[in-house]
Amino acid sequence: MDWRLIPEERLEGPLSMAFDEVAAETVAAGGPATVRLYRWTPSTVSLGYGNDGSIVDWTYCEESEVDVTRRQTGGGAIYHDGFGDVAYSIIGPKSAFPGDVTECYRQLLAPVLAAFEAIDAGVGFADSEAAALWEPICYLRALDPAHDLVAPDGRKIAGNAQYRTREAIVQHGSLTFGSDPEAHLAPFVDPPIDTEAFADRVCGLAGIEGVDAGRSAFVDRLEAELASWADADPGAWTDAECDRAAELRERKYGHDRWVRDRVDPTE
Repeated sequence: MDWRLIPEERLEGPLSMAFDEVAAETVAAGGPATVRLYRWTPSTVSLGYGNDGSIVDWTYCEESEVDVTRRQTGGGAIYHDGFGDVAYSIIGPKSAFPGDVTECYRQLLAPVLAAFEAIDAGVGFADSEAAALWEPICYLRALDPAHDLVAPDGRKIAGNAQYRTREAIVQHGSLTFGSDPEAHLAPFVDPPIDTEAFADRVCGLAGIEGVDAGRSAFVDRLEAELASWADADPGAWTDAECDRAAELRERKYGHDRWVRDRVDPTE
């Protein structure tokens, strides 16, 4: 199986999620598997598949120019800061990875953990559960040792999720470089916790004592680890993939029926 690396792109939220679906279609059609990084531009709220759209403060998001989209993966909503969030996706053939979800996470998160290890961040899997603070938000849900990554002090630093099609597996993750509790809570209606409680649960890479790495250096390291893990060559989206992503952005990931109501207009 050939793999390609798509270096970090600046993409609006709905288009970011459209490209994940397109990459899965490419795998299903016999094309290359993909490892990719992307930067949410502008900052974006991504709802988990099961989130109720009523948790979003739509007026605030519109006035603050915060995009809103919905992922195909489960879990809670995430505010992806345009600078503080580092996002990755791995899209490969389902047959190449374990059917057991926890074991699959372990394999696919290996290059992510290697990137953290390379800068001595001390990040690892959560080794114990922590009670949920607010279920609708990903970073405030109970910690899951299968796919949540935490800083040395136990605060969550990364959330990861998967979905599977008939032929492909898609895993993507949100890695926090710099945490901004006020900005993270602001797009939601009446969160029952304050910024102090959020900061007690969530950590950014820049906040780990002894870590001296800028965002661009960390992104470079993560790209290198993903490429090495997959034996991927530098690549790019084809014109056909870009056209298909634009179509999905318009018809699905940027459409109110999908984003607000979880109804797929393409079906």
